[in-house]
Amino acid sequence: MDLLTLPFMQRALVAAVIIGLAAPSLGIYLVQRRLSLIGDGIGHVALTGVGVGLLTGNSPVLTAVLVATVGAVGVELIRERGRTSGDLALAMLFYGGIAGGVLLVGLSDDAGNSNLMQYLFGSLLTTSPEDLALIGGLGAAVLAAMLVFRPALFALCNDEEYARVSGLPVRTLNLLLAVTTAVTVTIAMRTVGLLLVSALMVVPVAAAQQVTRGFRSTMTLAMLIGVLAAGAGIVLSAEVDTAPGATIVLLALAAFVATAVGGALARRFRRERERPPAATEPPDVVLHV
Repeated sequence: MDLLTLPFMQRALVAAVIIGLAAPSLGIYLVQRRLSLIGDGIGHVALTGVGVGLLTGNSPVLTAVLVATVGAVGVELIRERGRTSGDLALAMLFYGGIAGGVLLVGLSDDAGNSNLMQYLFGSLLTTSPEDLALIGGLGAAVLAAMLVFRPALFALCNDEEYARVSGLPVRTLNLLLAVTTAVTVTIAMRTVGLLLVSALMVVPVAAAQQVTRGFRSTMTLAMLIGVLAAGAGIVLSAEVDTAPGATIVLLALAAFVATAVGGALARRFRRERERPPAATEPPDVVLHV
């Protein structure tokens, strides 16, 4: 635990906790809309932003936010107009983003496998004070948006037509989800990496759904699981010298397994208690003495 007294470990822990809160708060809406894999597609676009940052000498995190936001808004507008199906637009994100990112990173002066790997799989321990300030500001903005607009986003994710008939600004809300997804992906790449970023948005939500029923309780528990997995992952990875991103994701998956097993046992116990006692049939012949 002496490692936690080091400044870089403290920055890593704070950044992990921020992302552990923000990612599941957004992920629950993506799960409701069956867009669990959209984080992967936007993550590939964010890699192009990283390449732009390395090539121009700017902050890779900031350029990744800008490029990923433009890509997410573009895909949402294409999906809305109906000219390209959602899965096809997402596929173009995957292929174009990863190709552009690898090309630009290769052209930059900082080209190298180690530089590319830290964005693909996370490198939270190298978080600078400037990175932490950016992660903190953007993470707080995402969390605030998800909580403030929760009723409207809940209606949108459950039935978009009902939301439109109810007078909600459907296009604006869809763009809000697209932009916050792009922001969350890019700030989370420091924690778990672009290839694992969807896990931190989806797995805590899937774990919470095993033991909760209401939307609010599911959201609260998912955020709690996200924070615990992120914080414990940083501490554990420092103690046993493992990759922080992979450790965080494996802990989130362990939480899913635990809640799935616990939820199944609880439901089985509840059914056993609610099962009426077996009725005894009267005897065919009654002997009177």
